[in-house]
Amino acid sequence: MKAGRLFGLFSFIALLTLLLVAGSIEGTLWITGSQRDIIDVAVDPIFGLPFVLYLLFGVILIALLSILMIYVGQRVRQNQLSKRLAQLVAGQYEAPILARQQQANRVLGPEIGQALESLRQKMIRLQREIQHYSNQPVLVAGESKEEILEQERHRLARELHDSVSQQLFAAMMMLSALRSVVNQRDPDAAELKQLSTIESVINEAQAEMRALLLHLRPTNLEGKSLKDGIISLLKELQTKIKIKITWQLDDVQLSAASEDNLFRIVQELLSNTLRHAKASSLEVYLKQVDQNVILRVIDDGVGFELDAGSENGSYGLKNIQERAQSIGGTAKFVSFKNQGTSVEIRVPVTKEVSHD
Repeated sequence: MKAGRLFGLFSFIALLTLLLVAGSIEGTLWITGSQRDIIDVAVDPIFGLPFVLYLLFGVILIALLSILMIYVGQRVRQNQLSKRLAQLVAGQYEAPILARQQQANRVLGPEIGQALESLRQKMIRLQREIQHYSNQPVLVAGESKEEILEQERHRLARELHDSVSQQLFAAMMMLSALRSVVNQRDPDAAELKQLSTIESVINEAQAEMRALLLHLRPTNLEGKSLKDGIISLLKELQTKIKIKITWQLDDVQLSAASEDNLFRIVQELLSNTLRHAKASSLEVYLKQVDQNVILRVIDDGVGFELDAGSENGSYGLKNIQERAQSIGGTAKFVSFKNQGTSVEIRVPVTKEVSHD
């Protein structure tokens, strides 16, 4: 509130309270038939002070308390509004702007309150339409885009596995044999240090190859639920890399297209973790809260600067964000250098839009 409005409100409440008290005293004197007037009562001493001073103190106190209550009430409503608008920015459209439309109109004014509520309803419908159209296959020469991408992924994964992966494995075997020969000839040979460096490079290349093969896995769930698909992926990952993986996954209800996209996001996040994070532990959570499905992936890796990561694309942030947006969802990234990264994907559970 501005100072002028506060002073005006204080004066109004104080004057109103004073008039009410004066009227009450005058009415009491009239009812009791007392010959005294209100001036006599006002100057009567109480504990050495005239009654009027106590009256003025009480009036000021009531006015201040009234203003404080009004101010606190407005601040509470403003905080509620700020929190709700932040939720709208984050894509959480299901709950109304404020608890009741009348409350929104009172805080914001009827025109702004109704305009915001209308905008919220439009965003809900837009989310539903996005999810509806994301379920529709895009056909190219009689095949869906996803089918074409799937075939290409299978081809690339097969070629990488049959050629590069096998060559890296063979190189590691030959290096191991060479190390044994050199070690038998001279355990202190300088070549052993060089061989260790080469071994580290090959190990990094193998880890990179595993991440690429994970990235090229089938993008759909192949009849599995989202929960079962993620569990299968994580268990397979545990057998291939030395990283502690924990998960807590709930059954959720989404459209097939939304579940496939979330599954693909998990694949990309895991691939990014393997290739860049240098993490020793990984956590995956999937749950449904009210009208939202929340996927959260956390690692304790090297972290990164969000601005730099989004520019060079090394963490695939843009792809993940676009994939989340394609099903009406949002993506939130939190990362700190040498502390790890947390990615939260939030997808609304919306009713299917009918298109006659």
